[in-house]
Amino acid sequence: MEIIWKFLQSGAFGNFSSGNLLMLAVGCFFLYLAITKDYEPLLLVPIGFGIVVGNIPFAAGMNIGVYEQGSVFSILYKGVTQGYYPPLIFLGIGAMTDFSCMLSSPRLILLGAAAQAGIFVTFIGSILLGFTTNDAAAIGIIGGADGPTAIFLSSKLAPHLLGAIAIAAYSYMALVPVIQPPIIKLLTTKKERLIRMKPSKPVSKRLRIMFPIVGFILTALIAPGSITLLGMLFFGNLLKESGVTERLANTARAALIDMVTILLGFTVGLSTDAQTFLTPSSVKIFALGAASFAVATASGVIAAKIMNWVSRDPVNPIIGAAGVSAVPDSARVCQVLGAKEDPTNFLIMHAMAPNVAGVIGSAVAAGVFLSAFK
Repeated sequence: MEIIWKFLQSGAFGNFSSGNLLMLAVGCFFLYLAITKDYEPLLLVPIGFGIVVGNIPFAAGMNIGVYEQGSVFSILYKGVTQGYYPPLIFLGIGAMTDFSCMLSSPRLILLGAAAQAGIFVTFIGSILLGFTTNDAAAIGIIGGADGPTAIFLSSKLAPHLLGAIAIAAYSYMALVPVIQPPIIKLLTTKKERLIRMKPSKPVSKRLRIMFPIVGFILTALIAPGSITLLGMLFFGNLLKESGVTERLANTARAALIDMVTILLGFTVGLSTDAQTFLTPSSVKIFALGAASFAVATASGVIAAKIMNWVSRDPVNPIIGAAGVSAVPDSARVCQVLGAKEDPTNFLIMHAMAPNVAGVIGSAVAAGVFLSAFK
């Protein structure tokens, strides 16, 4: 009977809490969104199931939890806490990204830059809510809607908030189709949403090859703290554009990024153990993340409207929302919204310009914070 009692005490019977029940419900909700609604399934399925696994209670000392030194899960989680996974994700993103849309219309880079306002507004808001500057910098990156960048910066500046920041960042990335359309409609008129933009100009192969080299040098000189992320991003893009390393590019944008995405998502989910995740700080982070994402979307749209005041070549302000770096979901949302107004108006390629610029912009912002506060 003593053995049976110890066995029962080591599992859910002796360790289950209402917090575990809540987090299990959250994990199942993520799985529902991914499988039923098709919201970012490549991210939400690993994260959702990781939350479920991470909230099955057990007795301390069994050496199986993500926070228990030497356990298998803790070893896999080091890729998050030590910042190994995000640069590998950026390598894959670079290998699958076509910067031609941005290079053909460089002025649209400004929309990607404007959308980063959400990061700095949230940074200030976090300080006002009592967070330290390091914590506020890590929380602010949520506004870039870039999960890997948020994880990378959190691992360096605020590792104790990593789980909450990562879950918030990926949650808002998945909810791009829900959050962005109301903000865009609120800030634009029907006439503005019907604006047709000129077709993109062709970009030479030489320029596509030169861009990752020159782009990295310039951004690294501006923000040395971004070298890790942007170095891998531009390296992956060079593998793609050089034309002589197609096999390496295929590996980076397929097998490698898929494997790292699985491990990153699953281990982030594991880190949401109710005892460490459910805190007042987590609630504040989710609220700040929502505000940050809304401000970033609005900033991009407003920047496009301002651009139309000073330019003879009109820009459809819908594409300003794509300045957040949720690639390619934000651009896809812009296309869908524009097509609802005019089915013959194709905005996807124009929207990809601020979208990929936003990826670079959020990494530069993270580099600025890392240089200033690390």
